[in-house]
Amino acid sequence: MHTIINIGRSFGSAGGHIGHAIGKKLGIPFYDNELISQAAEESGYSKGIFDRAEEKSLFSFSSFFASSRLGYMDGGYVNDNVMFGIQSEVIKSVAQNGDAIFIGRCADYILRDMDCLNVFVTAPEKYRIRSLMESEGISAEEAEKLMRRKDRTRETYYNYYTFGAWGKASNYHLCVDSSILGIDGTAEMIIDFGRRCGKIK
Repeated sequence: MHTIINIGRSFGSAGGHIGHAIGKKLGIPFYDNELISQAAEESGYSKGIFDRAEEKSLFSFSSFFASSRLGYMDGGYVNDNVMFGIQSEVIKSVAQNGDAIFIGRCADYILRDMDCLNVFVTAPEKYRIRSLMESEGISAEEAEKLMRRKDRTRETYYNYYTFGAWGKASNYHLCVDSSILGIDGTAEMIIDFGRRCGKIK
């Protein structure tokens, strides 16, 4: 049995950092931007196509029609649905061949037929805004706008492809507030939970 951990996260909650920490503690490969590069290489498309695939809002008509126009690169056309299909195949292939931690990209849905640990990381808005102010060097107003925009596009992307509800507690084995224990503490808590429920060997 492979250890597969899928982490969804609200923006500014340090979900990516927590995923990295879990990977280091368990010695498991972590897939985020690396997944984009791998998908691009295996599909024969330029990495630039996949840079714009992550969490892109698809509910507006302008966005949908723009996707087919902007998807042109290296002599071929690819729209958002094609990009999602390619990334899905890469995620499935990686998960079938070894341990892995996936951040975002609807991995929990894509791997719904496999035995995975599905986690959602969030934190209070005030905490996330403060974290974004520090990490991005922006004002509180700018941080709040960025947080809401990113959360909205993540929710739209997830709900569009999964027909589900992004961030809904019943969709995950564990939902955690990262502001309480911090990055390392939250990573250790997720590992302990995963081992207790038999999802982490």
